[in-house]
Amino acid sequence: MPMSLYPSETVDRSLKVTLASCRAKKERGEKITCLTAYDYPFARLFDEAGVDILLVGDSWGMAAAGLDSTLAVTVADMPFGSYHLGAAQAVENAIRLVKEAGAETVKLEGGESRAAVIAAIVNAEVPVMAHIGLTPQSVHRQSGYHVQGVTQAAAEQLLRDADAVQAAGAFSVVLEGVPRELAAAITRQLAIPTIGIGAGPECDGQVLVMHDLLGLSFRPRPKFVRPYAELAQQVRGAAETFRLEVESGAFPADAESYHLPKAAKVELPAPARVRVRTAR
Repeated sequence: MPMSLYPSETVDRSLKVTLASCRAKKERGEKITCLTAYDYPFARLFDEAGVDILLVGDSWGMAAAGLDSTLAVTVADMPFGSYHLGAAQAVENAIRLVKEAGAETVKLEGGESRAAVIAAIVNAEVPVMAHIGLTPQSVHRQSGYHVQGVTQAAAEQLLRDADAVQAAGAFSVVLEGVPRELAAAITRQLAIPTIGIGAGPECDGQVLVMHDLLGLSFRPRPKFVRPYAELAQQVRGAAETFRLEVESGAFPADAESYHLPKAAKVELPAPARVRVRTAR
């Protein structure tokens, strides 16, 4: 029998999170958790930690290989320009994310102005998570990363946006960079779950960017970020130790090497002799 590098494993699918179970959490007053994940190892770790929703952010575009084995709901961010030309383009690209990337749902930014697009994607049998408030793909129009809904007119617009995406069929909505009081009002107003990021604790759930959670960001931290680890120094230290041990010959050791079976009949050339010159 050939030597295997990796043992086999199974996944318990009975624990699978669904859109219905997320909706049920809101109805029971239970909080929903969401984290971004951009590759299989982190997606798996967050999944094993019991996180409900994994968001594959538009900075990476499509889900990495391996996400199809997670138990959490995988949501793919639709990249800028993939839904801005109308419903037909949006539906085509949403279907591609499901068929080719393995996403279960998609997320797109915008409220009333995107309601028709959301409805078209939902009618094509692809669930949609909406995103209103501070929408990063509109950062230039919004003149930077600023809290949204701080005037009467802006607050009323966000309330209309929330109603519009729910009416269009979105199963959930992200509220980003919104005053706590306004986010709480939107959460009370909607039947679908709200997921907050910089929107206060009254939202039905919370999301953080993976790198902010783990202390791996190299930019100033927004007010709403609470790091739960400081891994940058550990990662840097691990890489430096690896480099030093490789350079010194300490890695790999014999215990980390494979050997030919004793019964194997393999003839190998003898090691070359190294001539040592002696000083005359």
